[in-house]
Amino acid sequence: MPAYTGQPADSFNFKLINYEKRDLRAIVTFNRPDVLNAVNGDMLVELNAAFQDASWDDDVRVLILTGAGDRAFCTGADVKEQAEDFIDKPNTYWKWMGLFIECHERLRNIGKPTIARLNGMVVGGGNEFNMSCDLAVAADDIIIKQVGAARGSVAAAGATQFLPLIVGDRRAREILLLCEDIPAKKAMDWGLVNEVVPRSELDAAVDRLADKLINKLPECIRYTKQQLNYWRDMSWHQTIGHARDWLSIHNRAPEVAEGMQAFVEKRPVDYDKVRRDARE
Repeated sequence: MPAYTGQPADSFNFKLINYEKRDLRAIVTFNRPDVLNAVNGDMLVELNAAFQDASWDDDVRVLILTGAGDRAFCTGADVKEQAEDFIDKPNTYWKWMGLFIECHERLRNIGKPTIARLNGMVVGGGNEFNMSCDLAVAADDIIIKQVGAARGSVAAAGATQFLPLIVGDRRAREILLLCEDIPAKKAMDWGLVNEVVPRSELDAAVDRLADKLINKLPECIRYTKQQLNYWRDMSWHQTIGHARDWLSIHNRAPEVAEGMQAFVEKRPVDYDKVRRDARE
């Protein structure tokens, strides 16, 4: 493998994320605040490049993942993109899902401690990014929620695998089946985040945590992460390939079209219609 050459962060031509390296930190920011930092395919390509760079750069000791603006950390997949480009195109969804899977594998196996700086709503796949980080600090006014069962998807790229490990089986089922808001304080009580602070103190809290992680032995940190990931890796590798194919095929289902169209049209999902269609 070639030696890392120390590519400066400003040499990357990123458009949908911000990537900064300073003070032994790599800071990756979802940068689509106009759509609540929803993730599309092009953003996933950029995230993969940033995570690989941070992993290889020996001057980076901790990675911080956050969102632009103050409304959202990340709201998961760009439903508008999927409604317009993916419906009835399982091969297109399969490619997108491959990028999403790669992104989480790079983040989880980056070999360095990672912190989710939760500056706004954490929804769907955004919570899967939160859970792929080692630690999380949240502003006290944010919410976390999963939405797949209400929007035509299944949170099978991290949430179904990792939530039972983090919050326990019953609470995982509550989160995934009811799709309700989890306020920051409850998220901390349930183990979804490590610290909750007033919004004005968020950066200071993240910096304190980063300093603590930086002042640890990097090889020991890396191997500790490897050991800690054992049960996550077992669950992930047993399910993720199946999930990718099932979700791609399920993308043809009428309930997916209704869930996505309702989101695009900013209206409630017509669950009665979904039930009628299923009976017919």
